[in-house]
Amino acid sequence: MFFINYYIVGYRKKEVLENLKNSFPDKSDQEIKDISKKFFSNFCDYLAEMLKAFTISETESRVRMQHLNQDLFHKAKAEGKNIILLSGHVFNWEWFNALTTIVPQNQSFPVYRKMSNIFWEKKIKMIRNRFNNQSLEANEVIKHIFRNPNDGNSIYMFVADQTPNVHSVNFGLNFLNQKTPAFVGYDKLSTRIDMVFIYCEMKKVKRGFYQVNYHRIYPDGEKFVEHEVVKKFHRLLENTINKRPDNWLWSHRRWKYKDSIKNYEA
Repeated sequence: MFFINYYIVGYRKKEVLENLKNSFPDKSDQEIKDISKKFFSNFCDYLAEMLKAFTISETESRVRMQHLNQDLFHKAKAEGKNIILLSGHVFNWEWFNALTTIVPQNQSFPVYRKMSNIFWEKKIKMIRNRFNNQSLEANEVIKHIFRNPNDGNSIYMFVADQTPNVHSVNFGLNFLNQKTPAFVGYDKLSTRIDMVFIYCEMKKVKRGFYQVNYHRIYPDGEKFVEHEVVKKFHRLLENTINKRPDNWLWSHRRWKYKDSIKNYEA
């Protein structure tokens, strides 16, 4: 898969190289090329792991995905607060689903963006609904959170580095040395509901094996203020990417609406 993709098809190869050069202006052309090549290798692993996600057992999932710092989930349960998990497009974010089998919360809701392709819409929902998860489309999640009791029994899983719709680009920040539009739906919740926000730091140990370490995001003051969570999340994600840049989804057109940002904080 890697040979065909990298040397023949070159899926979004131009975009990957451009994103890497803009994100790491201090790196040489050879370093950028090396990261790009490793990225496409990881991307092909991801595609194979996506297929495995349809059939992987709970036991095998626990072996292949190690969840660290699980006490955060028990503390949130004791505090009677629901959890919002914030992850980035770091390989392999699709293997979070079995988390629901090892935490004390009764309900888990992976959040996804509705796809225009009906076939892939059904397939993505099928993956994310495994292990008793209940996937929620992004436009439904805010209403669901307000209607659901904030009692420590629910987890909402956001892949939080999504590119906002061009009509929703209201806030941007400096991320990976670039002016970056930020999705802020979860940030709006932080100032209105007393929930627990947790960053998911993904690490690829080797092919087919991962660790995810969970870090609670705390407010600087008594409560979160506007854009505090979104800024802290992006700083944490940037740190993760800098440790292993080939493990993030560089083919994602993350900066295509950067010129539409209305409120920018450097």
